[in-house]
Amino acid sequence: MHTQKPSRRTSAFIATGAALALSLTALVPVVANELGQHRKPGAGQSTPYTQPKPGAAFHRLATYPVFGNVPAGVDPADETVAEISTVSEDGNTVIYTDAAGKRIGFVDITDPANPRGAGSLSLAELGNAEDEPTSVVVVGGYVLVVVNTSESYADPSGRLDVVDLATRTRVRSIDLGGQPDSISLSKDRSRAVIAMENERDEEFTPEGGDEGDLPQAPGGFVQLLDLPGADPAAWSTRKVAFAAEDGTPLPVVADAGIDTPQDVEPEYVSVNPSGTTAVVTLQENNGIALIDLASGEITDVFSAGEVALTGVDTVEDGDITLTGSLEAAPREPDSVAWIDDTRFATANEGDWKGGTRGWTIFDTDGDVVWDAGNTLEHLAARVGLHNEGRVEKKGVEIEGLSVGELGGVRYAFVGSERSNFVAVYDLSDPASPRFTQVLATTNGPEGILPVPQRDLLVVSSEEDAAKDGVRATVSVFGRGDAFARSAGTPRFPSVVSADDGAGAPIGWTALGALSADPRDERRLWTASDAARTPTSLYSLRLAGKGRPAVIDREIAVTEGGAPASFDVEGLWARPGRTGGFWLGSEGATGAGNALVRVSADGVVQERVALPADVAAGLGKWGIEGVAGVVDRKGEHLFVALQRGLTTDAGGLGGSARIGRYDVATGAWTWFAYPLSAPTASGDWIGLSEVTVVDRDTLAVIERDKLNGPAAALKGVYTVNLPKRDPAAGTVAPLRKQLAIDVLPRLRATNGWTQEKLEGFTIGTDGRAYAVTDNDGVDDATGETVFLDLGPADRYFR
Repeated sequence: MHTQKPSRRTSAFIATGAALALSLTALVPVVANELGQHRKPGAGQSTPYTQPKPGAAFHRLATYPVFGNVPAGVDPADETVAEISTVSEDGNTVIYTDAAGKRIGFVDITDPANPRGAGSLSLAELGNAEDEPTSVVVVGGYVLVVVNTSESYADPSGRLDVVDLATRTRVRSIDLGGQPDSISLSKDRSRAVIAMENERDEEFTPEGGDEGDLPQAPGGFVQLLDLPGADPAAWSTRKVAFAAEDGTPLPVVADAGIDTPQDVEPEYVSVNPSGTTAVVTLQENNGIALIDLASGEITDVFSAGEVALTGVDTVEDGDITLTGSLEAAPREPDSVAWIDDTRFATANEGDWKGGTRGWTIFDTDGDVVWDAGNTLEHLAARVGLHNEGRVEKKGVEIEGLSVGELGGVRYAFVGSERSNFVAVYDLSDPASPRFTQVLATTNGPEGILPVPQRDLLVVSSEEDAAKDGVRATVSVFGRGDAFARSAGTPRFPSVVSADDGAGAPIGWTALGALSADPRDERRLWTASDAARTPTSLYSLRLAGKGRPAVIDREIAVTEGGAPASFDVEGLWARPGRTGGFWLGSEGATGAGNALVRVSADGVVQERVALPADVAAGLGKWGIEGVAGVVDRKGEHLFVALQRGLTTDAGGLGGSARIGRYDVATGAWTWFAYPLSAPTASGDWIGLSEVTVVDRDTLAVIERDKLNGPAAALKGVYTVNLPKRDPAAGTVAPLRKQLAIDVLPRLRATNGWTQEKLEGFTIGTDGRAYAVTDNDGVDDATGETVFLDLGPADRYFR
């Protein structure tokens, strides 16, 4: 690594896990001073989670899937994304880039709670069919679209299209002389600045280097666009080069201590509030440049520095272990935004050598004012958005960042590309940002757009995979009391975790089971499924109306003194003195399904396999729920199997099995639950939970496997058991009745409707509760929805 100027304080930031314990009401990281000592972060202790008051909170109003905005004749299943967005000056029309579809799209947010697709404009009609939009801004009645037209990395090219917003016709096209990335506009609309990246080829190996290394000519530069009036014909560009004609870096670049100064690749640009200076991130170079807009002179270039982290998960082993450390790595900032004329913030995504899982505030001297350290990693773990598949790479991967003033408060909005959230910070004191809220998004939030004139925040997400039911969206949030009534319930997060006693949050994900605590009416029990290993059970403390439930205790399951791993899909907390739990563990094959009894401290005490004839008829869809009852006849367990057996036919076809197991005798009795018919091609219907309502009534979750706007069935049904058991070797049919249609409750969150409604129970307090499985943030948005459905006697009489 290159050494920075001696006057810079960015060479090493050490973030300790204990010192950076995450509080959802205040993030107080440690910042290294020039001597390497640390400023104390107050008490260094987490405080109980508190949702912001409605007047100061951001409320999710709508989530609009942009595949609904494709042109006629385009298959809605084709990839279509919403990457970078801008808004008309009246705040009513969002314009987003769709690089996958080679178009820009328009969304009408006049009613922010009901966004309406307003069509798109194909770049194929303006240039070449492969032209990709990379960024957009609005100037008066025009949309400025920067377009990558490169046919190869070695021959980069691009243009700026000026599109009339009203007629959606191009009124001018300006050649940019290279491949553009980001565009930013001055507050007075007199200038725009374009980062001309001329990006590297990740599969090219330069002489003496490794694949994807720099340098790779030609290097990048910046285009200044002067906008002297309302007529685009009068607009002109000025090139700001980082190198001389012969490719030699300018002295201000060569002396900056950045990576590979002979091949600068500008990534993102922002213009300061007074309109005098642009800040440009040089992501691959781990650098930051400042440009005077009047003269077009590069006034300073400096390294973004390195960060070393402790208290983070670094090993992809299925567990959430926030005890690892990372050696110092370059920040490699992506997005950048000014806070005021002397300070700006960077999203430290990383690219090829770095990525430090956080964001940083710099001053214009290049000094670090503040750094987030490991706190966003802790935030993800605390709200169930930890992405285990990314821990050996760039973790939460902070990519998008914006600053905006709403309701008289200046905020930073920081987006996690891999954990699908936006963290909100109050910047009233830029030297000590105050975390205020976390907002759930769909996958890959990149465009983060404050709309101050309407107290709105728009987030555009770039990840789109129809086969997984994960689609790109434009989400709309509103700040303040005016939006509180139209906001969804429950608000995110609906589950958070307390500290583990060692300065980190209890890690959790994929809650696929739910049980009442027989002795405590303010407590439920839940567990992560196979998305997390080894297996843990969680105490879920009910916090009351409007507040998230709190995972306040974790019980590790062990067998023979070693950590045990089960795919826990069902859980029942046993009553009585011995207590403990029965787990329903789903197997990869029928024979792998089992009931598992564990003690109150998590020690496996007994395994019960399914009968051989039942196991033989199961594929990968096995045990999905377990509940129990203790009466004068002893202890009995009820087990729900997700789908029908392959061996079932005749009157049992189209049904799923529910079994009753007599713990004392080991006898099984079987019943047939009639499944609804799928309503969409490729869908299936199955059971996800079973709960005892009374001595002869069971409640089960029946659901489809669809999500988002396609979701059609998420229900809790009841069945009455027959007065007489079926004869040995036979299966008794059941009749079902809908008790709770949960789909409207899931849609009421105004987010992406979750697929896996998997946990349901009736608490000791007499209320009904449900929870969704977030699939471990794997091919899913990762959002967990915990629902208090109200008094159970409202549904079960």
